[in-house]
Amino acid sequence: MLALNPAELIQVKKQGDAIPGADLRRFILDYTRGSISNETMTDLLTVIYNNGMTSEETFTLTKSMLDSGERMDFSFLDNYVADKHSTGGVGDKVSLILGPLMAAAGLAIPMISGRSLGHTGGTLDKLEAIPGYKVDISLDEFKRNVLDIGISMIGQTAEICPADKKMYALRDITGTVGSIPLICGSIMSKKIAEGIQGLVMDIKIGNGAFMETLEEGQRLATLLQQIGNNFNVATDIVFSSMDQPLGRYAGLWCEVKEAINCLQSDGPEDTMAVTFELGSRLLIQAKTASDKSAAMIMQRELIENGLALEKFMEMVSAHGGNRTDIASFQTLHLPAEETVFSAQQSGTISTMNTKLIGLANSELGCGRKELADVLDPTAGM
Repeated sequence: MLALNPAELIQVKKQGDAIPGADLRRFILDYTRGSISNETMTDLLTVIYNNGMTSEETFTLTKSMLDSGERMDFSFLDNYVADKHSTGGVGDKVSLILGPLMAAAGLAIPMISGRSLGHTGGTLDKLEAIPGYKVDISLDEFKRNVLDIGISMIGQTAEICPADKKMYALRDITGTVGSIPLICGSIMSKKIAEGIQGLVMDIKIGNGAFMETLEEGQRLATLLQQIGNNFNVATDIVFSSMDQPLGRYAGLWCEVKEAINCLQSDGPEDTMAVTFELGSRLLIQAKTASDKSAAMIMQRELIENGLALEKFMEMVSAHGGNRTDIASFQTLHLPAEETVFSAQQSGTISTMNTKLIGLANSELGCGRKELADVLDPTAGM
């Protein structure tokens, strides 16, 4: 069979048919090399968003994105190598808490994080709100941090899934973020490239999530676990609500401050509940804890004795941040303007439009409309 050119490949998917694996792999590789334009890739992303993909196509997409770059190897470590990923929400600062917490428990956490997508915040953007924190260190530095302190949180490098790095940015500005195959390919290609043994996925469900219904979330969960199994990565799934922002703050620096509060035993109940549930899954995977009860006790102790916060500080220092700045974090990044919206009457909020809150945050300076947009670390709610 003759190879499909890009226009023919897009037409196949537009008609609702499956793209042959070899053609899809070639398309992704050519796009990564620069011989296929962003405009043509946008056309493909749009038809995938509209028409979906089979599980076989999704696997091929994921493997092609993975094979576009390097795959790390941490098999020389005695530690269990693991990571966590969230499908995205508003106010979700869990990675900033859970990563150091798991490293303090003895796990190795090589975390490659993403930027904001649509109305949802990005862990990478929050890390960049920390004065001096470098998210673009070399892979050698990344590996050394994981070896020395047990954790490193960075953005995608030129070596890791370069296809996804380009596609991720396009999805954010073309309205194709919510596609289940694209979400799955993006997440799993990066996670598998990290060389991890285990993964816990926080699939957000609700009006502030990309998956608004449990049925959609379960479809994504099935795909994620299938691909995890194909690559011998133990994959646990947790469904959590995103019908309201997580915690008390949503934004950039304000979420970092809240994460530090959480590591100082002063975190909101909902944020800590999600953190401890995800952490329990990883500790049981790693056989560091025998059951959920033991895992919960271990996590609370690591926060109460300050070891989890110390691990966060070690990571910040390793990435070029200033511990002294973090120690005085309450006075950093004070906003130029602050407005208080008071309730007009007493009562209880029964529902809220979480997506609109996220979009409003984006307008304030927490998100991008163009690839070159510069964010405002003081922005948030």
